[in-house]
Amino acid sequence: MTQPFAFATATEILFGRGQAMQAAGRIAAMGSRVLLVQGGNPARSDWLSAALTGCKVTRFSVPREPDVPLVQAGVDLARKAGVQVVVALGGGAVIDAGKAIAALVPAPRPMMDHLEVVGLGLPLDVPPLPFVAMPTTAGTGAEVTCNAVIGVPDHARKVSLRDLRMLPRLAVVDPALTDGCPKAITLASGLDAITQVIEPYVSTRANPMTDLLCRDAIPRGLLALTRLMAGEDSAARDEMAWVSLCGGIALANAGLGAVHGLAGPLGGLTGAAHGAICGALLPHVLVANRAAVADPARLDQVGRWIGQTFGLADISLPNAAQHLAAWARQQGLPKLTEMGIDRAAQSVAADAASTSSSMKANPAPLSADVLRSIMEQAG
Repeated sequence: MTQPFAFATATEILFGRGQAMQAAGRIAAMGSRVLLVQGGNPARSDWLSAALTGCKVTRFSVPREPDVPLVQAGVDLARKAGVQVVVALGGGAVIDAGKAIAALVPAPRPMMDHLEVVGLGLPLDVPPLPFVAMPTTAGTGAEVTCNAVIGVPDHARKVSLRDLRMLPRLAVVDPALTDGCPKAITLASGLDAITQVIEPYVSTRANPMTDLLCRDAIPRGLLALTRLMAGEDSAARDEMAWVSLCGGIALANAGLGAVHGLAGPLGGLTGAAHGAICGALLPHVLVANRAAVADPARLDQVGRWIGQTFGLADISLPNAAQHLAAWARQQGLPKLTEMGIDRAAQSVAADAASTSSSMKANPAPLSADVLRSIMEQAG
């Protein structure tokens, strides 16, 4: 018998090549004063700013993963400009920043009142501004999630601002926006996307809706990423955009696990890139979970998908995970220590992970000592 579950996603999703060209009209219909949240290279957003004819566009750059001071600066700018709608065009960091700004512009309380773990974790008192997400990388799935991950420098943590009403009004997933993404970013974001369909699939909160997405997306994502590491491939870009979208929907409805439970503290402590951390941790978390669960059927299925992707004779999870780790390393994924994550940071993260919301859905409890062992194996 299927256990009761809830399911929520963005109000509307536009998926496919050419969909970005429809964005300007949809945005203008939501409001004439627009905050355009963009990445560190504003020129990449010029086309959208120019397309928003008839709108007053205020632009805000996000050159790094968002933290409290950066988000607050965006909120202050948006309030001063009297914006009516927020649009984020960029990678996961840009979308998280835009989502947080849209939520906090009308909020009467200070940001810390709404942050999880280090704040009060209170729900928003009023609905966010309309928010439009347009990803330019295939990885985080932030275009269909109801939270924004924000660094809190005073606590050396990354935590979430979360409210179901933060789901975007419109998500425009146009794979053409990801064409030509550099190999290192493609690898890290792709491994993040794959992690975000694997963790919900083995999660304690998995449900029939998320299972449908994840069973399809896991093997497709693995194959597409191997193709992209061999060279630019528009069809594989399409596949990865789909996998990333599925991951965002799945994690928003079935949760994540130990990979993300560790990635949050590690990123907050060191500033290392989220996707690269996830990619380094994933194989070793899979093996640790396989050893800890009572029923390993789903984890073994993940092993079969990985093994089949690489044509392995031995498709047991431990062997498949080991091969995945070695392959990612060959493609240029750095070890944790090469990202600036030393043993001291790893030890702190192992203790901090217990309070992470992501750990709540991990398929088995993992002790701090096991988490330290996972990070040691990841470099």
